[in-house]
Amino acid sequence: MPVPPADIVCQLVAGDLSAAVVTRTEELVAFLDHRPVFKGHVLVSPVEHVDTMLELPALLMAPLLTLAQRVARAQAEVLGAHGTFVAINNVVSQSVPHLHLHVVPRRRKDGLRGFFWPRTSYADGEADQLAADLAAALPRSP
Repeated sequence: MPVPPADIVCQLVAGDLSAAVVTRTEELVAFLDHRPVFKGHVLVSPVEHVDTMLELPALLMAPLLTLAQRVARAQAEVLGAHGTFVAINNVVSQSVPHLHLHVVPRRRKDGLRGFFWPRTSYADGEADQLAADLAAALPRSP
């Protein structure tokens, strides 16, 4: 399968693009975002091409989160981060067509105010019905 031109992760894995790699295993690669929210912002991604979290093989889920956890601990130690913001975009706001998990070091009063999320409300019974519909649609196995 040809690598999409915008897939910087596959380019990095193939050695066609340089990056500040934090670590790489047979399954995963972690590297600094070239346009970080804060210095030390790391992207954790499968080495194998995976478009979004919806296609992520179950066998990579635990290693992906474990590596993100290790990165967060390293950010605390190296940067004095008080915590982290961890996020995955799926299609919407996903600027790179390869799954990547953002691990952004945070400090209290760092100026990041989060996202503006418009709020809505449910009509009577609507929440229960939607929860039931979503439960019914959950895959029974990975």
